[in-house]
Amino acid sequence: MTNTSALIPAPSACAGDAASGPLAPQLDGDALPPAVGAFGYTRYAPWLPPLEEGVMEPGRHPVVIAGGGPVGMSLALGLANHGVRSVILEADDTVCVGSRAACVSRRSLEIIERLGALPDFLAKGLAWTGGRSFYKTEEVFRFEMPHDAHQKLPPMINLEQYYIEQYLLEAIQRRNAAQPGLIDIRWGTELSGFDEDAQGLTLQARNALGSYALHAAWMVACDGGQSFVRKSLGLNLEGTAYEGRYVIIDIELHSKHPTERRAWFDPPWNPGSTVLMHRQPDDIWRIDYQLRAGQDSEEALQPDNVREFVTRHLKAIGEGHLPWKTVWTSIYRAGAMTLQSYRHGKQGRILFAGNAAHAMPIFGVRGLNSGFDDADNLAWKLALVARGLSDASLLDSYSTERIAAFHINAESAMRSTEFMSPPSRGFDLLREAALSLSGAHRGIASLINPRQTQAVHYADSPLSSEGGDLPAGPKPGEAMPEQALDDGHLTDLIGPDFTVLVFDAPQDGAVNLAACAADVTRLLARGLPLRMHVLTLTSAAQAAFAELGALQGAIYLLRPDGHVAARWRRPAPGVLAQAVERAACLCPIVENTQ
Repeated sequence: MTNTSALIPAPSACAGDAASGPLAPQLDGDALPPAVGAFGYTRYAPWLPPLEEGVMEPGRHPVVIAGGGPVGMSLALGLANHGVRSVILEADDTVCVGSRAACVSRRSLEIIERLGALPDFLAKGLAWTGGRSFYKTEEVFRFEMPHDAHQKLPPMINLEQYYIEQYLLEAIQRRNAAQPGLIDIRWGTELSGFDEDAQGLTLQARNALGSYALHAAWMVACDGGQSFVRKSLGLNLEGTAYEGRYVIIDIELHSKHPTERRAWFDPPWNPGSTVLMHRQPDDIWRIDYQLRAGQDSEEALQPDNVREFVTRHLKAIGEGHLPWKTVWTSIYRAGAMTLQSYRHGKQGRILFAGNAAHAMPIFGVRGLNSGFDDADNLAWKLALVARGLSDASLLDSYSTERIAAFHINAESAMRSTEFMSPPSRGFDLLREAALSLSGAHRGIASLINPRQTQAVHYADSPLSSEGGDLPAGPKPGEAMPEQALDDGHLTDLIGPDFTVLVFDAPQDGAVNLAACAADVTRLLARGLPLRMHVLTLTSAAQAAFAELGALQGAIYLLRPDGHVAARWRRPAPGVLAQAVERAACLCPIVENTQ
């Protein structure tokens, strides 16, 4: 059976540069984007808030978020976990068109669980653990991501970005049903200007119904690669932009092939190129292929050329007999670039997150997953500052930590990018040599590893404290790894508050908790979100936890994002409080002298 691609062209994104990524497709008039698989789009109407003299919204919002994509909505939900209200200004009136970011990591799923959206993600997403790479037609490498019985979440799921945004939106709607007005998302409304003074910011917004001004204490730019906020401040992303271009084609294909990442290097049906293929929900398959030097980007997106390439590819992998149709196309060029600081403005009240702050190559799926980590890192810090519990210097640690994370991610992503899309003839020759030898020499095949994303270690975080010497386990700055408990999992106990974990082995006697309990009581009295859990471990659990240094008496202080702030064998009185004060940059207590 041959291609049954529809006569009406599928939505196609405009070619974006390395900093912006694919741009949103242009649709005709008020037409809704076509349904994709089981997903149907909804258009959300703009509205105007009550205005003073028809121009100014009264009051001051604690936080305004420019951009209602996955990062903006995740940030709003994270702030809501701490009771901080936010307004989202989203220029579009639907969730995104096209699959775009389509791989969600285990670390991101842990974040999504804290945001209240995990069940939907797991119910629809396709879990996978590894992939295969081919040189011409020979399989030369197979990889498996870490996955064992201690884990409650898969290492990766495939889920199109329109589902990601829809499920986060539904989590927002549930949160607002429980606490009306906590997250005010304003569709079809774009930020058109802003100014900052000592009290905060005055923003200009506009939609189809009119223009108005609103006040905010803080603004976070989550407005993507084409960030209006970034451009308005005259800021540029700096780093490496690659010349290699990839055509992205989403097709509906009723294939039974399992969910795994497949990569073909120099395949006979597209010589001199690299082709990737991923399965997504609703029988949607993503095909990415590298354009060769001299090939025209716009020409490659023409429906006839898309149809010809997909037909050739499916025939080569033995699926040319299956019916298929195109649902989305785009062009992508890789880049690893970042702002030099994620905090800006006269008073430092403007912050950046997601693609507004950085651009990451798609290889190793660090783009959106880095954005989730941005939101997770920023939400608790901004909430504590907005509530007056922490000094604004806490926000500098957001910039410091996430820029360090960018460089860690970029190093792996750039290695993958240089292998997937060689930037020079020299790189190309080295890759060809590695690929041609990989079939017979498995050690060389490790060079093909795509280096999938994983939790980042904030090794030099200013928020970490030195603690007692433990023989093993996560160090300050590392994310606490998952472990199975007798009842549930360790991550069930983490976030959105600070968490004190006290590991106790009953056969060794009870741990003296008096000092910790006194510190916790004092911190709670100051309004800090803090919880303490005492884990009494069986002999079997004790053995499983040995690699965490979770022996009798070990105590871990975890930040709301699950990273270790400090750890001890037996902390002296007051040490826990000092570590929390450092990790939260707590404002000093003002004594009442009257």
